[in-house]
Amino acid sequence: MSCCCDQNDDESALTTPLSSSSSPTVTDSTATISPMNSHFSALTCRDTLRLIFEKLSLTDLARASCVCKAWNAVASDDEMVVEAFKAPWKLLEVVGKPSSGSFWRDNGIGKFAIWHRILRGESVASLAVKYSVQVMDIKRLNNMMSDHGIYSRERLLIPISNPDLLINGTCYIELDTYAKREVAVLYLDGKPDRKPGTLLNRVTSDRGKRRVIDSLKRSMQVDDGTAQYYLSISNGDPRAALSQFSSDLSWERQIGLA
Repeated sequence: MSCCCDQNDDESALTTPLSSSSSPTVTDSTATISPMNSHFSALTCRDTLRLIFEKLSLTDLARASCVCKAWNAVASDDEMVVEAFKAPWKLLEVVGKPSSGSFWRDNGIGKFAIWHRILRGESVASLAVKYSVQVMDIKRLNNMMSDHGIYSRERLLIPISNPDLLINGTCYIELDTYAKREVAVLYLDGKPDRKPGTLLNRVTSDRGKRRVIDSLKRSMQVDDGTAQYYLSISNGDPRAALSQFSSDLSWERQIGLA
């Protein structure tokens, strides 16, 4: 059985450093063996490189991809990168593809979150106790300016405090418009009831719109009509509505109307 090393590849091209410099190579018998100063074919054998790179962390895999073209071709392989992303947390599967390859560069615990459907009577504080996390961590992850923000949403992302929850778990890469970033979401109660991908958190139902208006009324301390007005001029975005209201209120105070 032949190895990929036996193929008649242009080794000079495979072992060319990714650096743009073209300075001549100086031969040194004491130098460390590398693809640039050795004819050791295993260093450019794709099968051998895969066996080695499978043991590397994401950081080391990124370093390896910068060595030469042959290493870059293996270290940048999508399957290789995903496996390195999963390995520290013993994840079973990662579903979905991020919009940018930079998503894979960091697989710290902050990259993951738990999906939670908000139930009647729940608060940010009660969820913090339930999941053993800090209130500020929940608000920071979901870009919430106040505890009232929970009433305008149907779900929250909860930071993961116990890494053991990820073991043999399946995460779904989703773009959350409130968190304003892509997150690897873990569903503790099973699969999501929608196709993984961009989550549209805009108001799409009368019931949801009513919850948003009620939340704005409490935050702004205004009547129903005023809350509806600011929501309408902000295209259904509660944060933008609150920001616009604050700007208008500051202007009125400056000219002495309020």
